[in-house]
Amino acid sequence: MGTSRQEMRAALDALLEPQRFKDFAPNGLQVEGREKIETVVSGVTASQALLDAAVALEADAVLVHHGYFWRSEDPCLVGMKGRRVRTLMQADISLFAYHLPLDCHPELGNNAGLGRALGVAQFAPLLPKEPTMPVFLGELTMETPLNTVAERLSEQLERPVLSEGNRPVQRIAWCTGGGQGYIDQAADAGADLFVTGEVSEQTIHIARERDVGFIAAGHHATERFGVQSVGHWLSQELGVEHHFVDDDNPA
Repeated sequence: MGTSRQEMRAALDALLEPQRFKDFAPNGLQVEGREKIETVVSGVTASQALLDAAVALEADAVLVHHGYFWRSEDPCLVGMKGRRVRTLMQADISLFAYHLPLDCHPELGNNAGLGRALGVAQFAPLLPKEPTMPVFLGELTMETPLNTVAERLSEQLERPVLSEGNRPVQRIAWCTGGGQGYIDQAADAGADLFVTGEVSEQTIHIARERDVGFIAAGHHATERFGVQSVGHWLSQELGVEHHFVDDDNPA
């Protein structure tokens, strides 16, 4: 069945609403490939390994969370970046990338997926008046030992997590990826536990001194949810074949 490149672009933009976000990179179609799209490969980052897998799978488009052309990077298509873009263009594959829009979607986004993995049934943005800030808040049905939450999340993500604190927790705030800088906002909101992907040295001190539990579960691991959910949505809505490729990253 399949779809056209323009139809897929319109569907993704309508779903994820990139125009709502002031982001660090352009959201949407970043590299234009062939017009007809029948097979889509999704992954967290548009790494060379992911692109090589897409070529092997004869994909027409790649959907990622971390694409190219970040605000602070060298714009020249040379070296590693040149090779990546050349791989796409020589194979006539389109690259679609959505960063903050894929973090914030209330049902298919990374944070929605992490919330479900934590066992939180209902959740909402931490600051309702700032819906584009990628931090969510919700509650477990009952107080639960922090170690139990950490063990459950480790099982869900199939990798060990770093946890700090031993208090019982119920009110949880979280942000996928590199969201450790939001720990103060989580504490201000009365969270018992803050969960994110990465940890910095100062994060542990803040957690201890503000009496909030903390879990770092991996940048890559916490951001595998969105592209898989949206890829599945594309297969149902547009009739494309979807393959998720996990180019694993321990960070």
